[in-house]
Amino acid sequence: MVDIIGAGFGRTGTASLRDALEMLGYGPCHHMTEVIQNPGTAAGWIAAPAGDSSVLPGLLGKYRATQDFPGALLWREMTELYPHAKVVLSVRDPKEWYNSARATILNQDLRRHLEQAVLPNARRMAETLLSLTDAMAARGFPVDHGEQEAIASFERHNEAVRAAVDPDRLLVYEVRHGWEPLCAFLGVDVPDKPFPRGNEARAFAGKVRRLAAGEADSAS
Repeated sequence: MVDIIGAGFGRTGTASLRDALEMLGYGPCHHMTEVIQNPGTAAGWIAAPAGDSSVLPGLLGKYRATQDFPGALLWREMTELYPHAKVVLSVRDPKEWYNSARATILNQDLRRHLEQAVLPNARRMAETLLSLTDAMAARGFPVDHGEQEAIASFERHNEAVRAAVDPDRLLVYEVRHGWEPLCAFLGVDVPDKPFPRGNEARAFAGKVRRLAAGEADSAS
């Protein structure tokens, strides 16, 4: 049963938040990496943004939390499906978000690299990711927008979450603030460990290229 719904766009610290939530006992946490590691779930994650929310219980049955795409685009459906769940909207400065996204998830050169994958396994995975990205685009992920439009999409998404989710149920959160606000919101003790930091933008391009080459690695 999902207890924590991650509503923040990718590149707002979602990998760090996933690791933090799992350290706090809210694991496993669904993240885009789960789709890559379990490609059999991709068809469901492509169907859900297109309007078939009936697939969500099956996709999320073993998870206690979600972060990142594609789940972040399905926050409305998930808040209805799991009315007891709390919502964490991870945010960052819009310009910083765009710069990070442009170098990673919005990088058209990396998309073309996936499109050019040749080895059969790599080609299947690349096609899956591209199909999922297209499905996400239909739900507001700014795949091929310029800076102003992409930032507008980012801000529009965040404002929609803020407006729709009960404030008592919602934490608007920046990962740079670390454990304290997250643990206070969840009502748990602060761990005696550093807050996890991971998935730096500089490593993303190499991960995509290894994925396109058919190597066992994650691109998110």
